Amino acid sequence: MTERRLHLNAFLMNTGHHEASWRLPESDPYAHVELGHYVHLARIAERGTFDSLFLADGPQLWGNLAQRPAGALEPLTLLTALATATEHIGLIATASTSYNSPYNLARKFASLDIISGGRAGWNIVTTAGAEAARNFGLDAEPAHAERYARAAEFLDVALKLWDSWEDDAIVADKAAGVWGDDTRVHPARHKGRYFSVEGALNVPRTPQGYPLLVQAGSSEDGKEFAARYAEAVFTAQQTIEDAQAFYADLKSRTAAAGRDPGHIKVLPGIVPVIGSTETEALAAEQVLEDHIVYAHGVGRLEALLQLPPGSLELDAELPADLPPESVIEGAKSRYTLVVELARRERLTVRQLIGRLGGGRGHLTFAGTPEQVADAIEQWFTSGAADGFNIMPAVLPSGLDAFVDHVVPLLRARGLLREEYGPRQTLRERYGLPRPANQYVTAPAPAPAPALTRV
Repeated sequence: MTERRLHLNAFLMNTGHHEASWRLPESDPYAHVELGHYVHLARIAERGTFDSLFLADGPQLWGNLAQRPAGALEPLTLLTALATATEHIGLIATASTSYNSPYNLARKFASLDIISGGRAGWNIVTTAGAEAARNFGLDAEPAHAERYARAAEFLDVALKLWDSWEDDAIVADKAAGVWGDDTRVHPARHKGRYFSVEGALNVPRTPQGYPLLVQAGSSEDGKEFAARYAEAVFTAQQTIEDAQAFYADLKSRTAAAGRDPGHIKVLPGIVPVIGSTETEALAAEQVLEDHIVYAHGVGRLEALLQLPPGSLELDAELPADLPPESVIEGAKSRYTLVVELARRERLTVRQLIGRLGGGRGHLTFAGTPEQVADAIEQWFTSGAADGFNIMPAVLPSGLDAFVDHVVPLLRARGLLREEYGPRQTLRERYGLPRPANQYVTAPAPAPAPALTRV
């Protein structure tokens, strides 16, 4: 049996995941739109032999300009540039099923997979929020269940398009004057509730067959979608017990969907703040918290909890009469996580904003390299994770610290590769097979030899 190894993904967000990271003397407040910044980060992650890096995205302007660097380069364009600056690391981008069309998006991801030599991944999101809806001519966001129904059909269409060319459709027979075989190209001919797509994709089948499929929703609809389609799941849990429960639930759902549970990798997010001593790490975390502008945090928290402005008091706990999760049509799982965190630890709004400032609900951990490595190993070996979404509080220094000081410890414990070795696709790095083409019928088994009388 192949030895189980830790999967690491670098979640890259402008100057870092902490909302106040841009205010530190070391930070460049313009880095979020500089290609060189992301090339530097990608190469640090590749030095750490990470499986992949990830860029989040949304079709709206997040937050307000006063809070932190706002706006972002379009991720598929940026990842195409990073593909030429790296050799091994996987390249994962968020793209919405709510505000894209299957044909165009399937073509973009196929192109990235070919350009990168088989390193593309798609984080499939359904996009919550009225702001995004209004950017696409809608008065309000579609209901949660409807967004997931559309996402399922969107992905079914994309899979038809990625499979529309058989692997051997290109003949390239110069002598006969035949470049390709039309009988090995299959139009999608899809007519459904949300989409009508007639033709085949205008890009050949890619090195991976199709990109690694990633999902990040932890609601009931999100987990059912992940069990049916996802090959990696980005998730957020605050305790190892919650992570173990999520892990077991998702693996069980995946098996119930007729899939191998080993073919879905669960990667919780962790925001490490690293110091040579625990005191040093806690002091660095406190510096970041001291730079939070709490007025920004209050507005963001009221929006998440769907409360009117002015509902929250900084030095009081959350109100007892919050809206129930059943009426939340936005980010259901994040709403539940934040409310449960606040209730469990009896946090004031000020304390809650401080906890969310580093990772928006992901686990934050301040400590020495050994303590960070211990936490990662514990979660990995106790049925809580297949790997981690590493979310440095400050970039690039936080990623440098993780690669220079935590990665060697993980390697010494046999949890992480020493080097990449031969070139592999992103699927191969995640231990996943190349998917079969749905239009190609497996050859029938050879008939048994006839019995003869002697």
